[in-house]
Amino acid sequence: MSALLAVKNLSVAYGGIRAVRELDLEVAQGEMVCLIGANGAGKTSTLKAISGLIASHGGSVHFDGKSITRLQAHEIARKGLALVPEGRGVFPRMSVAENLMMGAYVRTDRMAVSRDLDHVHALLPRLAERQGQMAGLLSGGEQQMLALGRAMMARPRLLLLDEPSMGLAPLMVKAVFDIIRHIAAEGVAVLLIEQNAHLALKTCVRGYVLEHGALTLAGPAGTLAADPAVRQAYLGEGA
Repeated sequence: MSALLAVKNLSVAYGGIRAVRELDLEVAQGEMVCLIGANGAGKTSTLKAISGLIASHGGSVHFDGKSITRLQAHEIARKGLALVPEGRGVFPRMSVAENLMMGAYVRTDRMAVSRDLDHVHALLPRLAERQGQMAGLLSGGEQQMLALGRAMMARPRLLLLDEPSMGLAPLMVKAVFDIIRHIAAEGVAVLLIEQNAHLALKTCVRGYVLEHGALTLAGPAGTLAADPAVRQAYLGEGA
């Protein structure tokens, strides 16, 4: 079976600095995959290039067998990729309800949008309770839930998540990851960047390790979690 997302030899540069170097990765339909690495390893640049927010300097990105390498971000979103950016990216002076509907801005199937909104409210009841509240007044965890709900309103086939646990209390991290697992169980593929490597490898089926813009390891999450180099560098174990 061909991959839903196939990234081949992807390179990203800022001026003369190579942020990502000839990266290969794949995500299958309904699969949860993580990309781990230190700060500055190129993880966010990878997601931005896949989603069309920045231009790649080499390589290709295919989604569902078709190239999206040169498409604009809004065109890529229409094809079923949704990015939940680092820092959530909610619109603070818009209500929760307005933020959610921004996720469906490219859709014209109003009845289906209404059904999806009901589904998001069922999955994230806190958003239903606060739908008239300004997004900027929500807690960090509630804003992360809102960012997830907004992405789901686009009815994505692939969800790109950039540091969903950042700045959240442990109980809220658990709640957010429970939601992510539920979304994946509904058949949405997930590509996850997460500074908490232990949590990422525990959540996902497969993983990739990125160092200085280049992939150094890839494989089943359990294999990576047992790798001595990964344990020492990212799991806080070993000498």
